Amino acid sequence: MKKVSLLLAQAVAAISMVIALSSAAAQGTPSAQSVPGTYAQRYAALCASCHGANGRSDMAGTPVLAGQHSFYAITQLFLFREGRRDNPAMTAVAKTMNDADLRGFSDYIATLPAVPAPPAATPPDAARMTRGQALAQEHRCVICHGADLSGGQQVPRIGQQHEDYLQLTLHGFRTGKRPGYTQAMGEAVGRISPEDLDTLAYYVARFPSAPAKPPPK
Repeated sequence: MKKVSLLLAQAVAAISMVIALSSAAAQGTPSAQSVPGTYAQRYAALCASCHGANGRSDMAGTPVLAGQHSFYAITQLFLFREGRRDNPAMTAVAKTMNDADLRGFSDYIATLPAVPAPPAATPPDAARMTRGQALAQEHRCVICHGADLSGGQQVPRIGQQHEDYLQLTLHGFRTGKRPGYTQAMGEAVGRISPEDLDTLAYYVARFPSAPAKPPPK
């Protein structure tokens, strides 16, 4: 347990260093790679085939990036690059990225507005939705992810995420297969039954989309 805690602490420290270095670089003379439009083009070439041009695709097991936060995105890219998350395709992509790329791609991802899930062919099961809502309250999902499940900073937006990806992620945290940069998720879901995790994923994937916020004046 001490070894795991040390590795997590090292990951957080390294991520903080990446962010600090990237922020410092951004204050200097911008390079060609630091131009936002460049990362839009690089995202289109490297990421859109799986994640979708707008950050939402229907590819199985592929998470929705639309509406995600820069801090969360850079953390996950770092974990992939350092081999701390087990996904060969994403690891191969992230290993080509330097620190400035981590910042550039994550900042671009953060510009992708949240895209509502397409209308379901059938209405959600009312009983499962009620049970899922109760589970989200009981296990305090809304404390970290927000009442609208939109997350913030290092906490991901999970509302209307793909159900299969949510299932995979929740079960991964429960078994310890999916690492985090803190132990919060493992502790949160460790005592939830697999059946309840599936119900929670069902509810979160079908969570009603929040109304769009008006732009600041």
